[in-house]
Amino acid sequence: MITLAALERDAVIAACAISAGIHAALTPDHLAEGKGPGLGFLGATVLLAGLVVALTRRPSASALVGTVALLAGLIGSYAFAITSGLPLLHPEPEPVDGLALFTKAIETGGLLAAAHLLWCGRPGLALTLPRPKGALT
Repeated sequence: MITLAALERDAVIAACAISAGIHAALTPDHLAEGKGPGLGFLGATVLLAGLVVALTRRPSASALVGTVALLAGLIGSYAFAITSGLPLLHPEPEPVDGLALFTKAIETGGLLAAAHLLWCGRPGLALTLPRPKGALT
């Protein structure tokens, strides 16, 4: 039997992995735009990949706090990028993009799952397996 906490942890890991992959794929295009946008996407990729490893190997409250902070930051920075631009990284507002909206939807799901895990105090995220009936001999 798999617990809700384990499913939520898996959702957070998947959200970070998908976002990391998309940011990695878009890094070369953003580097072509300029050093700021490219390094921003590269940094997001590295941080997201690090969280995937941390949440897979040793899930903890600090890893979840980092996840919440990073995902909220990525969602917030996209909101600025499409409305007023991001100083130094992407000063001009960019048009709304379908892939970006998909990525932000995935990140929002991961953010909500990570926040719920923290709120409920289940950072250990233990996997509960059914126990066999009877005594072992």
